[in-house]
Amino acid sequence: MKSLSWMILLSVLMVASCTTAATPTPTTVSPTVLPPTEIPATATPALAPAALAGPQAGSSMLWLDGAMLVYVPAGEFVMGTGTGSTPEKTVYLDGYWIYGTPVTNKMYTQCVATGNCAPPAQEIGSPVYSNPQYGDFPAVGVTWDMAANYCGWAQAQLPTEAQWEKAARGADGAVFPWGIAEPSCSALNFKGCLGHTTGVLDYPDGRSPYGAYDMGGNIFQWVNDFYTEHAYDSMESRNPTGPASGDSHVLRGSSYETELAFLPSGVRHYGGAGYHSPELGFRCAIPQPKPLAPFCQLSSYVPTGAGPSGSTCELPQMGVQRNYCAGRVGYATITIPEGATYRITTPGYSCSDAIVNGERLITCSGPDESTGKLTVCNAACGGEPSETGAPIVCDPGYNLDASTVMCIYAPISLEAGVSGCPVGYNLIQRGSRKICAVGLNQNGQCSPGMYYDGQYGACVSPAAGADAPYGINDPATASQMLQGCAAGYTYDPAYQCCQANAGGAYPGCPLGFAFEEGQNTCVPQRISVSSPGCVTVSMNIARCEPIPEDFCSVIINEAICKRNPLCTWQERQGYCRPK
Repeated sequence: MKSLSWMILLSVLMVASCTTAATPTPTTVSPTVLPPTEIPATATPALAPAALAGPQAGSSMLWLDGAMLVYVPAGEFVMGTGTGSTPEKTVYLDGYWIYGTPVTNKMYTQCVATGNCAPPAQEIGSPVYSNPQYGDFPAVGVTWDMAANYCGWAQAQLPTEAQWEKAARGADGAVFPWGIAEPSCSALNFKGCLGHTTGVLDYPDGRSPYGAYDMGGNIFQWVNDFYTEHAYDSMESRNPTGPASGDSHVLRGSSYETELAFLPSGVRHYGGAGYHSPELGFRCAIPQPKPLAPFCQLSSYVPTGAGPSGSTCELPQMGVQRNYCAGRVGYATITIPEGATYRITTPGYSCSDAIVNGERLITCSGPDESTGKLTVCNAACGGEPSETGAPIVCDPGYNLDASTVMCIYAPISLEAGVSGCPVGYNLIQRGSRKICAVGLNQNGQCSPGMYYDGQYGACVSPAAGADAPYGINDPATASQMLQGCAAGYTYDPAYQCCQANAGGAYPGCPLGFAFEEGQNTCVPQRISVSSPGCVTVSMNIARCEPIPEDFCSVIINEAICKRNPLCTWQERQGYCRPK
């Protein structure tokens, strides 16, 4: 009995111990410290810095208006003729870019088309500026204000007098752009050569030490400085900008009517701000170019020297074209190889063939202010000329639209693919990454706003270096870095390019090219490949009909004007006019 009672008591105690709440024991929980998150192996490393040589003396660069710029490096140069009011001075200039030619008619036409420039005055005896046949002739009939306005539209400025003179004479202060050789009609267009303006690329033998054309002859050129006779006496020795004010501005260079004695590059002239003339144009300068945004659309083109696909036939070598008036008839001449065949393809033209001083000279005549086409062929090649034989291409970063034959901006990925980079792009090693960078186009030029850096091996921006996303699909970087849509265009962040405003126009054909309606593309203006062994030459005929002649307006020197009994000098405006 006692044993049974004890067992019952033990069972009750066990049940009680299971139902009584236990007091919790406090515990401290320490957070688990995880190792640092590692960068996945697939992450893209940063681009290594690019080593650049920088622009060199004479480096070239296209600009937004189709101009070709040349680079003038920083340093001292000799300024002045050493006589009279232009004593020799040693002047230091920072590096800058300057237009390699005067502003041309077709450059100026683009500004007018956007509504940002007034049309130039139609000077007596000068071609109509909007006539595409004279697109590469210098724009004339512009006042100083019009010239300054154009340069501002092109994100540039008129050069200072010092910048113009250094670009013309070089660091050593040569007498003429080409050196010290006696001036001749093969180096420049001055009095006694032609009697009218010519294309800005017509005188390669007269280029300056930095490669600038027409720094002598063809037209006088506005510069930024106000004129005073003894400005050199107080000129700063570093980056001079001229007097702070004045009634006239400086003109530099010479024209197609300039006499031999006034051809040296150090000679100065001046004109009032409202003055314009058939012998007066301008060029622009850019001390610090901005990283340009590309245009959304450009004209396609036939590359210079390109032949029809599969053609190995040697092309005939052509001489330099000249044109002149004899009486009331205009003529154009060009030299061709002795064994070549030729035919004129423009109605209203006639040509003669002669051997002159051992060279075969073709002389053609036609209507005033017209352009005739002469096709010259290597007789050994045979075949009929064809205007559709050469390929049509676009610059790197653009795709050809087959329906319009226009080039549409189409940037690519920065990273190189398995097969490398597309045509027109160069493969560049930047640290551990292989990338694609825009290279030279098929005319051997970089895209506008870029120069070719030999050390880097591709085209780069002088302002943004190798990282400017030109031709590269990078909307964020493009919006931050690219600048430079001219007035009349708006930056489109979706397409990363400059879109023409309503009613605006995209740039036309580049310098040295003309629009060919049959192919709806740009072709080399003077000499273009047309079929195997054949080239087509465009020859301009000047206006030769009698025109009223204003003997006074071409005089830009006050003393000479006053000595002429038929003229009177306008003190306030600073120009010469008939009495």
